[in-house]
Amino acid sequence: MNISVEISMYPLVQDYEPPILDFIQDLNQHKEILVQTNGMSTQVFGPYDLVMDVLKTDIKRAFEKSYGVSMVMKILNKDTSDTANREQNF
Repeated sequence: MNISVEISMYPLVQDYEPPILDFIQDLNQHKEILVQTNGMSTQVFGPYDLVMDVLKTDIKRAFEKSYGVSMVMKILNKDTSDTANREQNF
């Protein structure tokens, strides 16, 4: 089963951009998942077990790097990426 996860990260520090960029960079190291970003959130797409394992590791790393981080996630039991939508239309 493939899933979609939308993550918004809120570092509780004045210089909030570096922790967010580090987290996104860590996610992008996993070539077996699809990561898309925009100005408000990061979306991760892929097989359930793989995505959850990646998030478990990378969220822990983000928490250890920065004091005070809030993460808001929405998880959907369907791949809603543009890639999945294009494949379904063929």
